[in-house]
Amino acid sequence: MQIGELAEATGLSRDTLRYYEKRGLLAARRSGNGYRDYPEQAADWLRYIRMAQALGFTLQEIEADLPLLAAPARDSAATMAALRTALQAKLAEIDRRIGGLQELRGELARRLSAQMEECPLRAGAAAA
Repeated sequence: MQIGELAEATGLSRDTLRYYEKRGLLAARRSGNGYRDYPEQAADWLRYIRMAQALGFTLQEIEADLPLLAAPARDSAATMAALRTALQAKLAEIDRRIGGLQELRGELARRLSAQMEECPLRAGAAAA
């Protein structure tokens, strides 16, 4: 599959595909004329990468697990345990971020409430 076909199949730009290839996330053979030739399973792999990114994984995190995910024994107990560990770590990170956002939201709400109490327009409305 040439780069244009893969781009069309995945909805990714050619530049993105070249970037992934440069980072080692995607491999292509070179045909005699120098064109990139991607295997059919490349589209599935790219969908996985995009889904992982949508779930909050960075390319660096995906790259770190690339050897594990590309291993022939993908359904082995060790692979499943490693995947479970990665997902649990991501959930913990998301929970920490949510906690921080909730604290920030509470602080902003308190400040807004305090500002509204001091607002001259509000004081004038109360006197009327």
